[in-house]
Amino acid sequence: MAEQPVDRRVRVLGQPVDEYPEVPPEAARGEVLRVTVVGEEILHRPCQDVTEFGTPELAKLVDDMFATQLVAQGVGLAANQVDVDLRLFVYDCPDDDGVRHVGHICNPVLDELPPAARRLVEHDEGCLSVPGPYAPVSRPDRAIVRGQDKDGNPLVIEGFGYFARCLQHETDHLNGKLYIDRLGSRQRKGVLKEMETRKDEVFARRAEKAAALGK
Repeated sequence: MAEQPVDRRVRVLGQPVDEYPEVPPEAARGEVLRVTVVGEEILHRPCQDVTEFGTPELAKLVDDMFATQLVAQGVGLAANQVDVDLRLFVYDCPDDDGVRHVGHICNPVLDELPPAARRLVEHDEGCLSVPGPYAPVSRPDRAIVRGQDKDGNPLVIEGFGYFARCLQHETDHLNGKLYIDRLGSRQRKGVLKEMETRKDEVFARRAEKAAALGK
């Protein structure tokens, strides 16, 4: 049977584009920041709303977060993961159909899906602020998030499958919640123990990636 064609378009801020570079322009411009680690206070409380849009400072933060995400080999990164108390995250994430989604969103709020539209799926999740381990987490396989771009324009981003998980995971961050907070106490303890044994290896890998990219 012939292989079915896969839609490999890229969606930037929710809009389809025909071509897009492997390294996002923001990441090319940005500087790498330190990633916060579970236990740091900023990760465990809700972040402040973005209220000033269109500023050079906000644009630079988006660039730096893209660069940091690239070096850490993540698919999403929230501002409190780079020690900034703002409701903002960036993403560069595929969905289950191979479509690449790239962008950022300020002040994200997840729509409450009706029961008929909620299908829970369990899948392994990891986190750049919990370096190393993964654990299964159940989440809806569809997500709609509303917010603004860095210039204050309204955004509505919809995701399915893996990308839906990313949108929910990053919004959780901005509400002061990590994926390990969704685990049972024994499983959470095991994840943190594994992190302690693997984090140095992860940090070294990030440093090598940064050097390779000249960051």
